[in-house]
Amino acid sequence: MVTTGGPSQSPDLARLLADHRPHGPVETADHERARRLLDVADAWNRGTFPLHFTASALIVHPPTRRVLLRWHVRQQAWLHVGGHGDPGETRPLDIALREGLEETGLTDLTPWPGPALVHLAVVPVPASPAEPAHQHADLRFLLATGTPELARPENPASPLEWLTVEEAGRRTTEENLRETLDRAARLLPPAWPTPA
Repeated sequence: MVTTGGPSQSPDLARLLADHRPHGPVETADHERARRLLDVADAWNRGTFPLHFTASALIVHPPTRRVLLRWHVRQQAWLHVGGHGDPGETRPLDIALREGLEETGLTDLTPWPGPALVHLAVVPVPASPAEPAHQHADLRFLLATGTPELARPENPASPLEWLTVEEAGRRTTEENLRETLDRAARLLPPAWPTPA
């Protein structure tokens, strides 16, 4: 159920959406739906149906052009990190940074190449015993680490794996994540040569 009653979103969110330029008809439609959520009082609340905001990140190690994927038990898929805002959280980048730290243990995550939104995707979420099927308006960033070897899974059921962008594209089953990966690939510098 969608609750209304005026906007409760942070100015950061409105500015982030205003500054983002969607690519193609799918993201344009998703962007319009996300902008309408700005008028929903509890748009970050996971109990707001059928659509609410989430924030996520593709973690990258620019020198090697590798990205970090996480096995997502509920979705049964290799995905990037991210999730719901905690109560009172409304700043998307802060949510993505917190989720990245919680899910990988990486303490040096930083927005890369800057704090701009990289991709906005409305994604389906299957029903569970606790909630009906619904959708996430997922706000995606790139976060870089300089210590990829320190990544640790949040729990044994959610392993992490460093992959090249191309390997990650083959590993995931989600077309919307492949689009995020393509955007990351265009931003990442050429890989450093490996020592002989």
